[in-house]
Amino acid sequence: RLKPQHFYDLVIEVAIVRPGPIQGDMVQPYLRRRQGKGTVSYPSKELEAVLGRTLGVPLFQEQAMKIAIVAGGFTPSEADKLRRAIATFRRVGTIHTFQQKMIDGMTARGYDKEFAERCFKQIEGFGEYGFPESHAASFALLVYASCWLKAHYPDVFCAAMLNAQPLGFYAPAQLVRDAREHGVEVRPADINASDWDAKLEDGLFDADAIHARHREMGSLIKTHKAVRLGFRSVKGLRKADMEQLVWNRGAGYDSVRDLAFRSGLSRAVIERLADADAFRSLGLDRREALWAVKALDPAPAADALPLFAVAENNAEAQEAEMRLPQMRLGEQVVEDYRSLSLSLKAHPLSFLRAFLARERVTPNEALTQVPSGRRVTVAGLVLVRQRPGSAKGVIFMTLEDEGHVANVIVWPKMFEKYRAIVIGSRLVKVTGKLQSESGVIHIVAEHIEDITARLSALTAGTFGDHGLAN
Repeated sequence: RLKPQHFYDLVIEVAIVRPGPIQGDMVQPYLRRRQGKGTVSYPSKELEAVLGRTLGVPLFQEQAMKIAIVAGGFTPSEADKLRRAIATFRRVGTIHTFQQKMIDGMTARGYDKEFAERCFKQIEGFGEYGFPESHAASFALLVYASCWLKAHYPDVFCAAMLNAQPLGFYAPAQLVRDAREHGVEVRPADINASDWDAKLEDGLFDADAIHARHREMGSLIKTHKAVRLGFRSVKGLRKADMEQLVWNRGAGYDSVRDLAFRSGLSRAVIERLADADAFRSLGLDRREALWAVKALDPAPAADALPLFAVAENNAEAQEAEMRLPQMRLGEQVVEDYRSLSLSLKAHPLSFLRAFLARERVTPNEALTQVPSGRRVTVAGLVLVRQRPGSAKGVIFMTLEDEGHVANVIVWPKMFEKYRAIVIGSRLVKVTGKLQSESGVIHIVAEHIEDITARLSALTAGTFGDHGLAN
């Protein structure tokens, strides 16, 4: 909502989302003034000098100290004691001892008592983790550098973020989708191409692949590399094993048996690679690769296949004669998510769109066309569940469908009612009122339904590859 235009706007953004400014009721007043919807006034010239850059709203610890000095009559030494009280608010709780002195000092200098009490409340809010201006500026520099890199080199940014996992907020699936929406080609993990980390490869930049939401960014992109997913993206693989695979790869592996022989990896590790569909460079899809892995165990075992027991020395020739049924695209996507938590083939909800349409679920991309205040139903995979300490029990959920994300607000009463669904569901349907302000859209949840079971349709074949019922 702030729509930063200058570097200092980033400094303010970093500081304003801390619990201190939020609990000190600084966020909405600042946004209204920044958008020209609120009057910017100062009780005195002294306070204008202190609060001018933040439109009359104290956002930084330094400002709190200066207010105490110029308006409350504190000496620099007393202001420093106030700063220490703020810093130890949770542990010691001595900040209240400064309240009366502050209010008395301000009223004695002609300030309204209500204004003085509000100032102290805001200062007290910094005890819930407020930022010094210098600290916020340091973070803002990282923000600016990251944004510059993402705008001009989205391929580099995506690879770096994937290699920095786990990050907590954005999962690899969302990083990959955003990169692809900015025209970046993302290639799957493969035994003959991948390293442990994601890396860049020569590729062709397709400006037409840029999503309409980001079309204006196309002219800024300066690089045309493709991102190759690394083995780190595959669940259950160890870095040491994959470094061993890469070290022994040479000019490349030409079969599953060749990989097993030259890499020295265990059958269990090779099976994980097959589960991750990492043998495409050999012309083997997931099911064919898994079948070939079964041929690797020459010793009789409980799960040994008679086919290979008969022709042990010519297992791959026998294997080639087998015609395995092709996996449906929906099955492939489910298996991708199980192995990598993402899929480059399709999004799970693309197969469920016909069902969701019958349920009158609005695609997330269409929410911008829904008037604020109207009741709407959305659905998606649960990407993020947040419960900030400053939000007084409110849960924020981010839901992803095949086109975009939807942000859902779950008030404490709704959370108690739907606790199990909010905490444990992978796919949910939410009905509630849409709130839209300055282009920021939220759905305030009124009803939440767990529809995770619908994902089983992708493997059961209930839906076709294009989301149509068979």
